[in-house]
Amino acid sequence: MKITETIDYAATPAAVFAMLTDPAFQEAKCIEAGSERHESAVSSVGDGARIVTQRELPADDLPDFARSIVGDRLAVTETYEWGGGAADDARDGTLVVEVAGAPVALRAKVRLAAAAGGTAMTIDGDLKASIPLLGGRVEKAAAPAVVDAIRSEQRTGQRWLAERA
Repeated sequence: MKITETIDYAATPAAVFAMLTDPAFQEAKCIEAGSERHESAVSSVGDGARIVTQRELPADDLPDFARSIVGDRLAVTETYEWGGGAADDARDGTLVVEVAGAPVALRAKVRLAAAAGGTAMTIDGDLKASIPLLGGRVEKAAAPAVVDAIRSEQRTGQRWLAERA
């Protein structure tokens, strides 16, 4: 299932990248998303960065058939790999979101680039559930949770930047 979302921030691409690579922002993002337990690691990779966040989330919002596959809790690992910045501070990268114990993953290309009024962070990828016969149903059930997580990150990021402006 195709997922394409854009997060708009009222800040420069450099400021948004600094936010994304701040461990305190990653902590705030996990708390805002309702994670019961979480940890994150941010590391430099050349001029880019690798951000790995692991969260345990309640599976309450999933339909019963999906909860029967993943259980009452979702153990989610999110990995961003950002490349170096271009002359205009735009950057490209990848995002992989995996759910432990479930054959469900989002694999996406991500981009930070200047846009009217600040920066647009685009996420363009595919959510796949590798379950015979049920894959499409699971993807449709999981897609709203993925989009909600992206929108939660947007709210957290917008608040973060506004408080530091």
